Amino acid sequence: MTGYDAVAPVVASGHDFFDRAASRLTLEVPAALTDPNQPAVRGDLDLDPLLWEQMEVRPVRPAAVLIPVVDRTEPGVILTQRTAHLPNHAGQVAFPGGSIDPSDASPAAAALREAHEEIGLDPRLVEPIGYLDLYLTFSGYRILPLVGRVAPHYAFKLSTQEVDDVFEVPLAFLMDAENHALQSKEWKGIMRRFYAMPYGERYIWGVTAGILRNLYERMYEE
Repeated sequence: MTGYDAVAPVVASGHDFFDRAASRLTLEVPAALTDPNQPAVRGDLDLDPLLWEQMEVRPVRPAAVLIPVVDRTEPGVILTQRTAHLPNHAGQVAFPGGSIDPSDASPAAAALREAHEEIGLDPRLVEPIGYLDLYLTFSGYRILPLVGRVAPHYAFKLSTQEVDDVFEVPLAFLMDAENHALQSKEWKGIMRRFYAMPYGERYIWGVTAGILRNLYERMYEE
């Protein structure tokens, strides 16, 4: 599918999603965020885990992103289109977020700060619910995603150095496994598989799609 044709049956309502998130997630920070020797089970190679050793990739840089879910009867997820000149994931669809600074009180604080800097999202309009599993990337990051409930009267002010555009995708579309396409691509001579979730003219893939797939599994798979 390349667009949103119907509400996915798994997402009954906004209240259902937020209730599930509150019961299944916590704000406890995993030790693996800052300790590469601790196990982390999610990442760019979810579908080909043996390639981590083959490619000799060792992510070590802690980061946090915000999964901003807008609190409506039919919720939406806020995503950004990154500018083309950034050193990592240029031009891609992404969550607001970035590196955790020493001055950040927590990964949640880092995610909220980055969202405010990138798209002008007021932290006072975001209720942190809990962290997803730590996600390891080929670009060297150990990303801790924060699920947050966003008040529907938010406003944006984009940092044009980092973000070209910001938009919403219906949560029901993203949480429908039928919209999770399995694709493959050659990277440094190795074929790797990944999830993609094309939505209209937006191509959601890579880290963003991987984190969304993890959100689906945590919320709707028993």
